This record gives sequence, C-alpha cells and structure tokens, in this order.
Amino acid sequence: MSVTTMLRASKSQQDEWMTPAYAVRPLLPYLKPNSRIWCPFDLLSSEFYKVFKKAGHTVIYTHIERGQDFFSYQKSVVSHIDYIISNPPYSVKDKVYEHLFNLGKPFAMLMGATAGLFEGKRFTLFKNKKVEVMWLKPRVAYIDQNGVVMKSPPFQSCYVCHKVLPKAHMFVEVVRE
Repeated sequence: MSVTTMLRASKSQQDEWMTPAYAVRPLLPYLKPNSRIWCPFDLLSSEFYKVFKKAGHTVIYTHIERGQDFFSYQKSVVSHIDYIISNPPYSVKDKVYEHLFNLGKPFAMLMGATAGLFEGKRFTLFKNKKVEVMWLKPRVAYIDQNGVVMKSPPFQSCYVCHKVLPKAHMFVEVVRE
C-alpha cells in the first residue's frame, strides 16, 4: 500500500484530529519573525495556518484532500521554507519523520506523547539527530472532523522538533480556551 493510500485510508481510522489554537501558540516565541512556514497536513481552516498567519508569518498549507501528498515533496521544492510545522497523521508518523529529516528543514510536529514515542524506528532515527521536545500541559483537547472536542484526552501531547527549540526539553503550560 502506498503512503498516499495509507493517508487516505487513515481518515476512516479517525486519524484526522484538529489542533486547537492554544496548542499552536507555544511555538511562536521560537520562530524567526516573518518566517515562511509549511503546514503539510493542513487546510485553510487549520489553527496552525491561522495562528502563524496572524503572527505575521507566510504560511503555505497543503493537504492530501487537495491532492497534495507530503511525501511527494522534495528538497528543491521546499528550499524557500524556514520551518515545517503541523500535526501529522499518527498512523504514518515514522514515514513522516523519515521524510522530514530527508527534507533537511527545521520542523515541529505535534504528537501524542505515548510510551512508545521514541521506540522502534524512531529510536534509531532520532538517536543521531538533534531532536528537541516541548511537552504540553494540560493534555490537548483535539477536535474531531465533526467539531466535537475530545473532553478527556487519553494521552499527553508534545512537539517533536528539529532545530527549532533552544534546548532539548521544554515544559510548557497552556491554557485551554
């Protein structure tokens, strides 16, 4: 099964959860002013797009629903991008990280901080890379495709970053809106 097929199939597996604005804002102090940010798993309605745009950044958003496959983008296409930031589909996170490192750009990906966050392929992939983690508290209440807010999130969330944060681990308290 191709990655594109997996991404499309993942929609039926509840792999599409929207991120609230309060979970995007903690990154703002660590981004250069007027940056060019690519949000590869987002639509115009995304809080990533809205928050970064409002902060004065140039934001490019792409999404598989619009026929834009993250895995088809190569280094030459993203050469003008400063950061790649999003909440990727959980079901293909290993492939997402592999491709991000191949693209060679600073990135921040919002992930569920499960016990296996740094296991398997990710352990090998991350051990020789400069990886930073921003842990968020309280748990992020994601929003499903019908606009229903996850009232009691079963997992903690964090940003797994590369060349974005000033230190390896940061702990940030957010205020739910």
